[in-house]
Amino acid sequence: MMGEKNFYHSLLFSVEAIVFGLLATLLLMYYRGLGRRYVKYWMLSLCSLSVHQLLLAIEAQLTDVSDVALEKTILTCFIQLSLYFHLAALLLGIYSAVSKKIVSKKITYTTFILSTCLAITATLLYGFNENEVYNRFYLRESLPAFLMGCSLLLACFYLYNSPKKYFSAYIFIIYSLVMGLRYVLFSFLSIMLINEYWFRPLAEVLIYFDIGAFTLLAFSMLIWMQGAERSIAISAMNKAQYLGKHDSLTGALNRQQVMEKLPLIIEETESNQQNLAVFLLDIKRFKFVNDTYGLKVGDAILGEIASRLDESIFLPKVIGRLSGDSFVFVTNNVDQQQQSAAIEHLHGLINRPYFIKQHKVLLQCSVGYCLYPQDAQLAEDLLQKANLALAQAESQNIATVKYKSGMQSHGRRLLAMEKEIRDGLEKDEFVLYFQPQLNLLNNRIEGFEALVRWQHPERGLLQPGSFLPDIESLNMLSDLDSYVLERACQSIARLQKTYHRRVTIAVNITAVEFQDPQLIENIQALLFKYQITPRCLDLEITENVVMTEIATAMNTIFILQNMGINVSIDDFGTGYSSLAYLRKLPIDKIKIDRSFIEEVASNDSDLTIVKSMVELSHGLGKRVLAEGVETEEQLRLLRNIGCDAVQGYYISKPIPENELKKYFSRS
Repeated sequence: MMGEKNFYHSLLFSVEAIVFGLLATLLLMYYRGLGRRYVKYWMLSLCSLSVHQLLLAIEAQLTDVSDVALEKTILTCFIQLSLYFHLAALLLGIYSAVSKKIVSKKITYTTFILSTCLAITATLLYGFNENEVYNRFYLRESLPAFLMGCSLLLACFYLYNSPKKYFSAYIFIIYSLVMGLRYVLFSFLSIMLINEYWFRPLAEVLIYFDIGAFTLLAFSMLIWMQGAERSIAISAMNKAQYLGKHDSLTGALNRQQVMEKLPLIIEETESNQQNLAVFLLDIKRFKFVNDTYGLKVGDAILGEIASRLDESIFLPKVIGRLSGDSFVFVTNNVDQQQQSAAIEHLHGLINRPYFIKQHKVLLQCSVGYCLYPQDAQLAEDLLQKANLALAQAESQNIATVKYKSGMQSHGRRLLAMEKEIRDGLEKDEFVLYFQPQLNLLNNRIEGFEALVRWQHPERGLLQPGSFLPDIESLNMLSDLDSYVLERACQSIARLQKTYHRRVTIAVNITAVEFQDPQLIENIQALLFKYQITPRCLDLEITENVVMTEIATAMNTIFILQNMGINVSIDDFGTGYSSLAYLRKLPIDKIKIDRSFIEEVASNDSDLTIVKSMVELSHGLGKRVLAEGVETEEQLRLLRNIGCDAVQGYYISKPIPENELKKYFSRS
């Protein structure tokens, strides 16, 4: 009878081992497909449980073998080890599944090593002493039951207090509670009441109870995985829907959602008989921020801008990011006084310093806006007209521009002009004229200033005044600067090859180009491409370019000087340069603006100013060149006060490259 019962137990344990092994294989396939870390732990837990049941099946057939025999002791050690591994992997999996965190390898290895040490110690202690039956039972049965019970009760408490629960989580809670109490009670009963007549039948019943509980645990793991994946899928769908309506970087509405929401706001505003103000903001020189501080800092700043706009005291109806560094801000019920306050408020939000990753970044913005219903009634028209106002604000370097009638025709003209200008750049219609610069100390030509003209196919030769304002409005100054710089380098190379002399050509560089981080690299590439000497290139920048970004400008000038390229301050006296910084700047030459030269021969004040400029510049160790010299009297006075060089129509008007021959043949 006893042998038949042991055989039945062995068969039951074997079936359970096979079932748990198959379920572990299923979890392994799932883990390989989706890579969820908690599934890996649970797979190891079921593998350990499968091995545990298999070892129990073998043990059930070894009833005739003494408990202190070597083979029985080794078998018991592995039974203990598989049980502790099952418990450790189960708990690690529960923690990983609930917390969504990856358990470090160090913790994992430490847990399994401690489990191994515990299993070996509990087996070997009193393992070969036939007289220590009770102590051996306590270590092999009571201790594992106590540890299992306490661990499962802790898992129950952890799951119960977890913020998010799947249906299977409740099954885990009930399982952990019931099995935890089962093991704790058994551990105490096995110590105090082991000799009671009913204890052995109780242990017999618990065998079947445990098999059912383990089976429930295995299928609960599968239900958990299904619930978790369903939750992930729903979360992904919600995220996709959110990203479909919001900008992924800033959380603000994207362009599509702005276009969908704005008509609803207009309808609400109309029913309340209010008005709307639609503001478009464009962050100035944001590309410079990305190039200087990195894209991560730039992205963080964009997120901060969106957050500031969203928290505005004007309670915006719409906050959206329309493009890279352009935002829309819509608020309602604003009168004339509130418009001014809103404009000041928006500039204040953008101008406030940004502290990102130990960087302090200062920004400004251009604002264009229009009103509903005064300027337009449709959402698309409102955005278009606000954009026209913004374009004018940027082109004229004005902080804020309100839409006015007539801007649309100006915008259409600019679009047509943009195409013409781009075609002209591609077809080399823009040509360089050169104005000689006369050295007053030796009466020799020391260089030429390159001035751009447009050889228009229909309107003939155009002066800069007829196309530069449009180029500035179209934000194409950088394109033109790059074009002129390369054509100047080509001319230097041709003149050196033709006349076997070094020819210095001065090129005007705008603020946009000078602040471009790629400027140095581009110049180096041109010098190498055309094999010209750096000293033959003279870059002219205005005072305001330097003072806008003092630190960056000074660093760029230092690098250019170290390369051997001359840098001059153009139109000196018309800006707001600081004498302290002018003293520190490693510039070679200061060019006095023509506005001071026009009446230098007839106006004592202008003569005094020019003389002071010359003396100041010489005192700082800089050479001085006067622009706009048109009469002999002007030339004589400038020579007398110590001016180093001059240029102007009295010396020569700007001429094409092929007419420069006369200066080289006679000098």
